[in-house]
Amino acid sequence: MEKIIDETQQGNSLVLEQKAENTRKLFIESYGCQMNFSDSEIVASILSENGFNTTQNLEDADLVLVNTCSIRDKAEQTVRKRLEKYNAVKRQGNPNMKVGVLGCMAERLKSKFLEEEKIVDLVVGPDAYKDLPNLLAEVEDGREAINVILSKEETYGDISPVRLNTNGVTAFVSITRGCDNMCTFCVVPFTRGRERSRDPQSIIEEINDLANKGYKEVTLLGQNVDSYLWYGGGLKKDFEKATDMQKATAVSFAKLLELCAQAQPKMRFRFSTSNPQDMTLDVIETMAKYQNICKYIHLPVQSGSNRILKAMNRQHTREEYFEMIDNIRRIIPDCAISQDMITGFPTETEEDHQDTLSLMAYVKYDFGFMFAYSERPGTLAERKLEDDIPEATKKRRLQEIIQLQQEHSHYRTQQHLGKIEEVLIEKASKKSDAHWSGRNSQNTVVVFPKGPYKPGDFVNVKITDCTTATLIGEAVGCSNNN
Repeated sequence: MEKIIDETQQGNSLVLEQKAENTRKLFIESYGCQMNFSDSEIVASILSENGFNTTQNLEDADLVLVNTCSIRDKAEQTVRKRLEKYNAVKRQGNPNMKVGVLGCMAERLKSKFLEEEKIVDLVVGPDAYKDLPNLLAEVEDGREAINVILSKEETYGDISPVRLNTNGVTAFVSITRGCDNMCTFCVVPFTRGRERSRDPQSIIEEINDLANKGYKEVTLLGQNVDSYLWYGGGLKKDFEKATDMQKATAVSFAKLLELCAQAQPKMRFRFSTSNPQDMTLDVIETMAKYQNICKYIHLPVQSGSNRILKAMNRQHTREEYFEMIDNIRRIIPDCAISQDMITGFPTETEEDHQDTLSLMAYVKYDFGFMFAYSERPGTLAERKLEDDIPEATKKRRLQEIIQLQQEHSHYRTQQHLGKIEEVLIEKASKKSDAHWSGRNSQNTVVVFPKGPYKPGDFVNVKITDCTTATLIGEAVGCSNNN
């Protein structure tokens, strides 16, 4: 549940520039968190070098890939329906079309998809994308193809992702893969493997390349970015075995943030997702030091009850979380903070629920991502805990959490009224073609009349009005960041 799932992006099919020499067509659709969408760019890049152009017409495709998520049951059901649709198209007029599943579901449901249900031709886990050309050759020779081996080394640092369906202004750069935190509700450690970090040099090179192409903002991505640690390669858990020289020259997440901020002073930087147990003071201090590191932290807490946090195997307590919040507020007073929250976790009592509401009242998050617990196959919770909270109770508690968050979101947007804030224009507003839409440093959407500006401009905007989620204002001129 650590990764943000943007409902508006689910099921997007990707498209990129066509290469004249490529003769085969790829249809690739993504579900789940931003890591999956980023991985789809890597896949498209690899296949672009192997004769495939993308298409958004499913019926024309030689190869159909769906990049999947195992976080929530809804995503799995959606993917199953899509696989049925692909196979219907295949039966009705495109018998040579190959269908493949990528990502987290691939690892977990490999034998079910291939052998029992026979609904796919190939299954490719998150660490095996470079093997796609070989796997496709296997399929074309009439064999089923599967590679879901979890790697201790693969970070895709040497693949330059094609930016697909992009606004040309903001981009995502993966810095870690895998996760060592065994939260009992989460399937990620089993589908994405152990935590490993990417060479900082390759990260800076990708960021410099994006800057040269005109991008103005980068979000550093990982299941747990604060755990970033580069000491020449290898798993984070093996750092204690590193040489003295490796330890002395190791790059932490705070150091990587600083390297990024220094490499491109005119570019804005964000990161996602943070984990309370791994976030260190030096990260917050680095954010305060550099103007181009956005003042926004997504800091999932999941519950306000120490008893439930322990059952979830979260490595932080309520009190430690409050201490982290206090440090953020002290060092970066105008920092926005958002949350992930699960309600109705097994054994959750009314008292536990009230602890969550009181934690929210203390922090007053800017926004949040809130879910009723749904048991995920393959997780520790599914194996060891009974899903014993009635659905009606889950829904009621979730509604109370959402209601409180809406009050806090409105409180936070009101704090911006009357201020002049730098906004990076991303696109036209959804509701009015006469207005631009962008975000301020705190990740809040800001809408203002177009005037003489364009996407990619940093504009100073005076905030005059707000809703619970959006700021409304008037441009007062370009910022000196352009």
